[in-house]
Amino acid sequence: MPAPRARPWPWRLLRGLLLGLAALLLALGQWGWEPLVAALGRLARWPPWARLEGRIARLPPRFAAAVFLAPSLLLVPVKLMALWAIERGHPLIGLAVVLLAKAAGTALVGRLFVLTEPQLVQLRWFARALAWWRATQARWHAWVAAWPPWRALRARVAAWRRVWRRWRREAGPPAG
Repeated sequence: MPAPRARPWPWRLLRGLLLGLAALLLALGQWGWEPLVAALGRLARWPPWARLEGRIARLPPRFAAAVFLAPSLLLVPVKLMALWAIERGHPLIGLAVVLLAKAAGTALVGRLFVLTEPQLVQLRWFARALAWWRATQARWHAWVAAWPPWRALRARVAAWRRVWRRWRREAGPPAG
């Protein structure tokens, strides 16, 4: 059996860039989505918020889809305003607005997804899109997990965590 042909350098570069982007998306998804959704979920301890979430969770599928998609549409003007600020010479303010809008939108869309997923999957188009997204995410995860730089980074982070835990254990609780 002949050895596999080496790909030309532009393909290897593009593949590396795509893997890096996929790794970034996965990292943001894991480290961003879950904590933001959990933080917003803690608001459900407040009775008025809990009642609102209960109403959202009982919406019919079409209304649930509208509520789920609304934050994405509502954040468009905010992002346009951020671009306007950047264009007017205020790049830090514009960037801060974009980042805050992204975090707030991610938290809200994530929490709404948690509340409305049972209704949303009743819509055929949504169920197909969700199945495609989850399969794509699994492929990306496998692709990135097999990438040597990603494995090296995970090993390095694991080593740092061990050092941090050992340092905290040896430091002990503060004397009081």
